[in-house]
Amino acid sequence: MSITRRSLIATSAALALAASAGSAIAQQAKEVKLGYALAVNSHYGAAAQAWADSVEKGTSGAFKFKQFPSSALGGERELIEGLQLGTVEAVIVSTGALSNFVPDVGVVDIPFLFRDTQHARAVLDGAFGQELLGKFRARGLIALAWGEQGFRHLTNNKHAVQKVDDLKGLKIRVTENPVHITAFKTLGASPTPMSWPEVIGALQQGTIDGQENPISVLASAKLWQVQKHLTLTSHVYAPVALIVSPSFWGGLSDAQKASFTQGAKVGALASRAFVDAVEKKGVEEAKGHGMQVVTNVDQAAFRTALEPAYKQYAAKFGQKTLDAIAAVK
Repeated sequence: MSITRRSLIATSAALALAASAGSAIAQQAKEVKLGYALAVNSHYGAAAQAWADSVEKGTSGAFKFKQFPSSALGGERELIEGLQLGTVEAVIVSTGALSNFVPDVGVVDIPFLFRDTQHARAVLDGAFGQELLGKFRARGLIALAWGEQGFRHLTNNKHAVQKVDDLKGLKIRVTENPVHITAFKTLGASPTPMSWPEVIGALQQGTIDGQENPISVLASAKLWQVQKHLTLTSHVYAPVALIVSPSFWGGLSDAQKASFTQGAKVGALASRAFVDAVEKKGVEEAKGHGMQVVTNVDQAAFRTALEPAYKQYAAKFGQKTLDAIAAVK
């Protein structure tokens, strides 16, 4: 074989190898870091997996989600800040921390605002909820869908809470949310804002007496290990938001943006399905682990006690807004 022919063969082989390497690089999936506060076997985890599966399939493997559950990337405030900084691509977070970034979100945290789960979902899936998602952009966040935690209930280690007076002086962990803080102060409790990763330790040490969360959180976090009493107050409906980073979003094509949006909606529905399944089962599980459960709560008495807070909420968010939410069928 001549030197020229050997050179041609070697050159062709090198070009083929380079082309193959380039193809492999082109096909390599782009990593999407997805952070959330609770364990994988929670409503957050259900939403995360459904979102990931939908996007990975819809983009033919162009993206690969890497999940960071159980506050592995920090508490919810840190996750939201990570989105703004571009250090994390996607998060699933509660409205507890969000109202510090998007103040208008606080309206959905008003106690007894929603009649029931169906009413809450109708509001968030309707014009009001979609307009609220749009307000995230001005705060450096791209919110794609509303998922769900369910209605929040009260737990504590002191005594059974059956009436408003039973809350007097109880140190209750609340989210870093002005609406929640105002509500519990008005009811006579001592609200203690705290990031979720600190809560279990604070309950164990007696730094706080109790906390309030949906049954979905109680079950996934096994709160019966650190709490004795559960009162089914259903005082606040708790949604979650599925959000992506603006810097990440800006690098997506229109088709990819559509896949991420559709995937977020699929994830939101998965969180709702998880909550539906766990609501009754979680209460029975709590009883089975020795929690004392109060079911007969006089919500009308709680609403009456909250009247001073409602005046503050109306001044902050507008009575017309509250009336519009109440009018949704």
